[in-house]
Amino acid sequence: MTIDRMVDDLVAFMDEEPDCFYRLVIGSDSKSHRLNGQQEIDFVTAVVIHRKGKGGRYFWQKRKIGNLTTLRDKIYTETLLSIKLAEKLVPQFTQRLNGERYRLEIHIDVGDVGSTREMIKEVVGMVNGNGFTAKTKPESYGAFVVADKHT
Repeated sequence: MTIDRMVDDLVAFMDEEPDCFYRLVIGSDSKSHRLNGQQEIDFVTAVVIHRKGKGGRYFWQKRKIGNLTTLRDKIYTETLLSIKLAEKLVPQFTQRLNGERYRLEIHIDVGDVGSTREMIKEVVGMVNGNGFTAKTKPESYGAFVVADKHT
């Protein structure tokens, strides 16, 4: 599905109940595995439209990337994939909706507990520095629940 078609579907979903407030969430997750002795990493980026109090819909894309050896590289790549997609979606949403009925959030798969806690400031800074709102665990369901479901 193209980004244009996805935006059409997202806007149609929002037009079903125009008086509701919506949260547009973009989050990415990754999982490493070995294939024929080579390490591959599956990255999934999810786009979630949440109609507050009334459910939602999501889309996802999977891609394989190799040669990332550290957890930091994986988390940075996840965050950058989400930012790049947001940069493509925001102009289309602004044109179609005038930015009035939704809030965009980038969900990052990092939290205060575990090995990613040292990276929180860095990746939140990346997201905020690009003009977006960042959410981390436990609020970042777009990354650690929705995207994780497809890695």
